[in-house]
Amino acid sequence: MVTAIVFIRTDVDAVNAVAETIAAIDGVAEVYSVTGDLDLVAMVRVRDLDDVSRVVTDGIGGVPGILATETHIAFRTYSKHDLESAFAIGLD
Repeated sequence: MVTAIVFIRTDVDAVNAVAETIAAIDGVAEVYSVTGDLDLVAMVRVRDLDDVSRVVTDGIGGVPGILATETHIAFRTYSKHDLESAFAIGLD
């Protein structure tokens, strides 16, 4: 499984429409509206790197209202939830 984090800048008037359109793209797990230099952050979770290209370049990149994107590939996932469940084995 490959996780990509996509930073998205949009036209001011298009944030909600862009977020809804991106959220409907197959392979996009979540879309967050955020403060700061970005407008949206999309979490892409797909089977392989070719699918990242399909989702980001063909899907997200073609959405009207997007001004710029920046994509980061995650190497590892660290989650408090995952750690707690691992250490809780046998503690019923």
